[in-house]
Amino acid sequence: MNENLFASFITPTMMGLPIVMLIIMFPSMLFPSTARLVNNRLVSIQQWLIRMTAKQMMAIHSKKGQTWTLMLMSLIMFIGSTNLLGLLPHSFTPTTQLSMNLGMAIPLWAGTVILGFRHKTKASLAHFLPQGTPLPLIPMLVIIETISLFIQPMALAVRLTANITAGHLLIHLIGGATLALMNISMTTAFITFIILVLLTVLEFAVALIQAYVFTLLVSLYLHDNA
Repeated sequence: MNENLFASFITPTMMGLPIVMLIIMFPSMLFPSTARLVNNRLVSIQQWLIRMTAKQMMAIHSKKGQTWTLMLMSLIMFIGSTNLLGLLPHSFTPTTQLSMNLGMAIPLWAGTVILGFRHKTKASLAHFLPQGTPLPLIPMLVIIETISLFIQPMALAVRLTANITAGHLLIHLIGGATLALMNISMTTAFITFIILVLLTVLEFAVALIQAYVFTLLVSLYLHDNA
């Protein structure tokens, strides 16, 4: 039971070699560039969504922060498309791997922190000690703020991993329960099937929302430092 339950989270291999890199590169094929004067409807909708998301997310940033627009839009497109492709049957979702999510979160977080210490040194150091702090609490608050700073990339990665993994496990469990109940009670099986359909629709929304939340939090970290 446990082997079947977590089989979808095992890194796939081909002839003994991991093919996770091919899976990670596959979503980029879903966003083709075009050199046509007039784009088709699919590309037009895609570009409109990207422009709308970029305008909403980057409106609060300075000119220095807006230089991250391409990176953040690439990030949200990659995470969103990877999450959606992971909902297909017999597929693999790289964002269920904590190591991969940490590999995205740590460099982006480190980039925003380094940018802050480089261009806003006093403001970045001021975050470690709120104004008006009593003198006896200064060492404790500095330690707490330092820990909270280093927890940020872990929180980013764990949030994405937990939400995507929990959704896949629920779909797997309810799908197995539906198949088992078909031999016992068709009425109960039909009810669980409706729940499964609704949960699948919810997971489509969660896949996009988690991509947006991950990118938005990186954008907020950038806003605090840029």
